[in-house]
Amino acid sequence: MSGRELTLLAEGRVELLGRIPRSSNETFLAQVSCGDDEAYAVYKPEAGERPLSDFEPGLFRRERAAYLLSESLGWGIVPLTVIRDDAPLGIGSLQRFIECDFQEHYFTLYADAPETHPELARIALFDYVANNTDRKSGHVLRGDDGRVWGIDHGLCFSAAYKLRTVIWDFAGEPISDALLEDIAPLAEDVPPEVAELLDEEEVTALQHRVLHLLHLGVLPVDRTGMRYPWPLV
Repeated sequence: MSGRELTLLAEGRVELLGRIPRSSNETFLAQVSCGDDEAYAVYKPEAGERPLSDFEPGLFRRERAAYLLSESLGWGIVPLTVIRDDAPLGIGSLQRFIECDFQEHYFTLYADAPETHPELARIALFDYVANNTDRKSGHVLRGDDGRVWGIDHGLCFSAAYKLRTVIWDFAGEPISDALLEDIAPLAEDVPPEVAELLDEEEVTALQHRVLHLLHLGVLPVDRTGMRYPWPLV
């Protein structure tokens, strides 16, 4: 993340360009500008969220928490995400837009780009830690710079185990010592900037999931065969 990107997202003028189709909640492509500098971003206002029985309003906070968690681990999985209360439709998350080929997603990357497998497996680990309820294939992008990103984390961090993901190809594989060392501190202390966006039960549950991973040392396995989101892409 550069200082320029942070300044643009946190302070730039936000102009809505249009709604992004096929999103469960109202999601907008926006242009943010600061002087002569400008960039695209994805805006998710609280006002556009559908009521859910298992998540409180304010999914944008979970988008920000996922970014902060990824950054605290040093993994850089989630694009820069900030919270803006002065955006056109009110408070919500504003995330850097990833320039990419949208014909590529998890299924195509796994099948056609084996060099991305370590990054995909790391996203699978991240999703277990964050308890991602909605890792569709289209929520995995390969940017024009070759980096693999995970997006759309509004349904994460529930205290109840709700993992639903398409990334099961690495199930049961050993987690590298380096990745276990990355997540180990979370068992003792969740970064305050993450914890303040969640409730106490959610923070405790995150720590329990990390302890479980440290004990098992392998990526989770879906023994039910049912922990998939819908639609898959």
